[in-house]
Amino acid sequence: MKARVRVTLKPGILDPQGRAIQQALATLGFTSVEGVRVGKYLEVELNETDKAVAESTLKAMCEKLLANPVIENYQCDLDSH
Repeated sequence: MKARVRVTLKPGILDPQGRAIQQALATLGFTSVEGVRVGKYLEVELNETDKAVAESTLKAMCEKLLANPVIENYQCDLDSH
């Protein structure tokens, strides 16, 4: 199974990288940008046929390594092919 994981900062958490990108875009003339938030996108290949087991495994991966649950949210999607 292929899993797609999106990790984003929780609302209210400062994002200095996003702020730097916003300022760079303004410098390049993109003045209508009001905010930028930076996150992570990961693709994970799982050797698993049971969707429930794959979801549980993926959640554990996110909680232990792929995301910092204190300051980040994550969203996972699974494809079974």
